[in-house]
Amino acid sequence: MFRKFWLAILVIGVLLVQCSKAQKSQTTKQKGEKAMSLVLKTTAFQDGEPIPVKYTCDGADVSPELTWEGVPEGTRSLALICDDPDAPVGLWVHWVIYNIPPEATGLPEGVDKKSARLTGKLEGARQGINSWGKIGYGGPCPPKGPAHRYFFKLYALDTHIETDNLTKAQLEKAMEGHILAQAQIMGTYQR
Repeated sequence: MFRKFWLAILVIGVLLVQCSKAQKSQTTKQKGEKAMSLVLKTTAFQDGEPIPVKYTCDGADVSPELTWEGVPEGTRSLALICDDPDAPVGLWVHWVIYNIPPEATGLPEGVDKKSARLTGKLEGARQGINSWGKIGYGGPCPPKGPAHRYFFKLYALDTHIETDNLTKAQLEKAMEGHILAQAQIMGTYQR
């Protein structure tokens, strides 16, 4: 009887070791698989290069077309913030837009600046308040001097944000703990 007991313990131990190896193999495979990451692009300018005048206060002041890919599973909405950390008064916010539908693959050029709530393919998306105290996109408009950097930051979120007219700070607070992935592209502008 004693011998059968130890034999059973031995068999259980061997089975546990085999299960553990199988789980490690499966975990390694999952970790080793190439995960698609969120990528933000634009045809308006190359990352790190000058933003054309058309997208600034010296031109038509329209938002550039932006596209993305690699939206992770579980994304319920996307948000985008454009800001300038080089402004003389500190960080200057040029655009706040959130609740972009997760199936959207981009924003067209010239998103309506007067609509806090967007329609069409962007139904449900909301535009927040920029540093001019206005809704929508406000293009680069730096003082004369060295080039400023303009960061377009895209966030994949596991939630919707139900408040209208958010500032960047309010949106960032609402996004805390809900960011699944993020991507950015940066352009420069000098006057």
